[in-house]
Amino acid sequence: MTGNTLLAPRMASVKESPTAAVSRRARELSDAGQTIINLGEGELDFDTPAHVADAGVEAIRAGQTRYTAVAGTPELKAAICAKFQRENGLAVTPDQVISGTGAKQIIFNALLATVSTDDEVIIPVPSWVSYPDIVGLCGGTVRLVSCPEEGQFKLTGEQLRAAITPKTKWLILNNPNNPTGSVYSAGELADLAAVLLDHPHVLVMADDIYEHITYDASFATIAAVEPRIADRTLTINGVSKVFSMTGWRLGYAAGPKWLISAIEVLTSQSTTNPSTITQVAAAAALNGPLEFFAPRLEALRKRRDHVLRALPDTQGALTAGIPDGAFYVYANCTGMMGATTPAGWKIENDVDAARYLLEEAGVAVVPGAAFNMSPYLRIVFAVDDASLALACERIIAACRLLRRG
Repeated sequence: MTGNTLLAPRMASVKESPTAAVSRRARELSDAGQTIINLGEGELDFDTPAHVADAGVEAIRAGQTRYTAVAGTPELKAAICAKFQRENGLAVTPDQVISGTGAKQIIFNALLATVSTDDEVIIPVPSWVSYPDIVGLCGGTVRLVSCPEEGQFKLTGEQLRAAITPKTKWLILNNPNNPTGSVYSAGELADLAAVLLDHPHVLVMADDIYEHITYDASFATIAAVEPRIADRTLTINGVSKVFSMTGWRLGYAAGPKWLISAIEVLTSQSTTNPSTITQVAAAAALNGPLEFFAPRLEALRKRRDHVLRALPDTQGALTAGIPDGAFYVYANCTGMMGATTPAGWKIENDVDAARYLLEEAGVAVVPGAAFNMSPYLRIVFAVDDASLALACERIIAACRLLRRG
């Protein structure tokens, strides 16, 4: 017998994360001697704020290294409740919140706890790569709703109404959005909520992980915009992005008690509590000031604008609108389709386009196929200024080498 025959059938419905695959290929080329600039991984290059890191170090020295309650320490849960009230206008109690080993774990366990065979989950696309695979692993049916560039890649109330069926279990709403950087206004969220009020069987997953990374738009979360759906909304956040704590692994969420309890049961049978040290650091982050992020946000704005200024120099190969949030430019690569590379092969799709930029320019980006909308390339601008400037120069040079038409 081979290993493949011993695997459970469910493994056929899931694949390696495309962003992880891009990073792996970039490392392989780097190890082979090529100079690769990775614009494919969604991670800020800033350090964890000193006061947060110090809290983690002090936790180790103080011996705070043992098990805690599965959902988190009382101190962390109090900090989460205070954050939701202070920043989002959501009044929640400790038994309505939970922490996890990253926001992804909470998303996974929430879907695992609720999605059965034949249940449908509405996912506006482009979308984060993991949502569809997690739904598939849970036995559910993914219902992708295409949100075109002309509408800033955002779901409308009319589209949502058309997508809901009696089998719909969840709507997943990522705001600000990965990969497009689009931000839903309070009015746009109210339009979606108005549809949801007519369909009380639909749960809402509000993935707000990029909440504080907005440039020319104001952030709002749907449960605060329409409190009448708060009792069936899971609002998810974490410390990975704004606090540059991706490796610390701490996400958190607020929702109805019955759902939080179910997530806690699954967590207790898988990972138990998140790192105790990380919980202490996360509480310090949530209870502390956010002023440190202002200069970082301004640096991100300048990096975003640098990429946007560079795209016209690709001579039509790449175009993009202005993202209002997150740290991605979702570039339309229609202008690369059908072009012939210097090596003599033709670019047929965005996977080919990403391959070309990696091999010719030494720049790793993620193709739009990974996010269920082509032909696009997700360009991450959360790298240092010098690397980003060099990457843009390389992309421009590579695009100018293409033979088109």
